[in-house]
Amino acid sequence: MEDSPRVKQYHRAQRILSVAAFLLDALVLVVLLASGWSISMRAAAERLTLHPAPALLVYLLFFGAITKVVGLPLDYIRGFRLEHRYGLSNLRLAGWVKDQLKGLAVGGLLAAVGLECLYGTMRRWPEHWWIISATLFVAFFVLLANLAPVLIFPIFFKFKPLANPALTERLLELSRRAGTRVRGVFEWKLSEKSKKANAALVGLGNTRRIILADTLLDRFSDDEVEAVLAHELGHHVHHHMAMNLAVQAVATYFGFFVVDRILARFSSACGFRGLADFANLPLLLLVGTALSLLLLPAVNGFSRRMERQADAYALRSIRDRTTFISSMEKLADLNLAETQPPAWIEFIFHSHPSLEKRIAFAREFSEQAGCDPATAPDS
Repeated sequence: MEDSPRVKQYHRAQRILSVAAFLLDALVLVVLLASGWSISMRAAAERLTLHPAPALLVYLLFFGAITKVVGLPLDYIRGFRLEHRYGLSNLRLAGWVKDQLKGLAVGGLLAAVGLECLYGTMRRWPEHWWIISATLFVAFFVLLANLAPVLIFPIFFKFKPLANPALTERLLELSRRAGTRVRGVFEWKLSEKSKKANAALVGLGNTRRIILADTLLDRFSDDEVEAVLAHELGHHVHHHMAMNLAVQAVATYFGFFVVDRILARFSSACGFRGLADFANLPLLLLVGTALSLLLLPAVNGFSRRMERQADAYALRSIRDRTTFISSMEKLADLNLAETQPPAWIEFIFHSHPSLEKRIAFAREFSEQAGCDPATAPDS
């Protein structure tokens, strides 16, 4: 299926703006580091308080204000203007500003807690801080995955139990067949902000639940909703959450080790007072960003393999495989998705196979499976 000029223009603009935002963020970090402003901000914070914990909070206020103000124009163009230009957003400017403030508050709080722990371990255990910090961060990822559906998501969106008993029972039965217990099926009021559609299985343990965007419910048949949800359940069946956490854990330990080596090597040359000098935050973030970029193709390649496995599970689980294809086509239409991204773009940046490949896989899967789902390939 050929992407329309409108789809190509939207994604080209998205890529240009994303690269511009990345380069701008990196430039701000380099300027803060090379100009000595980061050290000056630390000195200003310590003039207010000599205790390292509150001094770090003051520094983070300076740091956050600078990075947010510099990045705000691109955030506005990418997150508001572009989405409205292509008819994907229902948000008014006041609503977008409100969401930005909420995101700043939640993100700022989480960042402050994480960095206080990070620099606290540097001060107390300078030899082994990276092992302790990586362990704490991995534990935090698990905790956040568990609590996000009940503490964070409701800050930004409204949810209510799905008012369709037949579909609810159908999806609960699908989850039981997949061997996962969910706390319920919820309608996600996404239409208040976006015209896009989505569905997800979120949470861990006693917070795991199915969420279905109202935009999805309005445009998709029950069979198509089941096909979309079956894909999400495929991740559970194949233990992809545990695999993702394992990959994230390895990357976290490796990343903190590299940061430890870089900070030990360059702290003196940059004018820092030692490892626990929080004026080194721009250097720490630059190293983390560089590592993320280097690991991105491998991480996304691993993710695409898991998405293919989840697709295969969905195709084995649903009664009519054509609904998987029609649901993919509708998602592409509603979300203005790029069905045929350039190969190098998909290789580096995409965590999912292209929609064209997913649909082709579904057709091939159906042909190979015939009337017996057990004979179909898994990946």
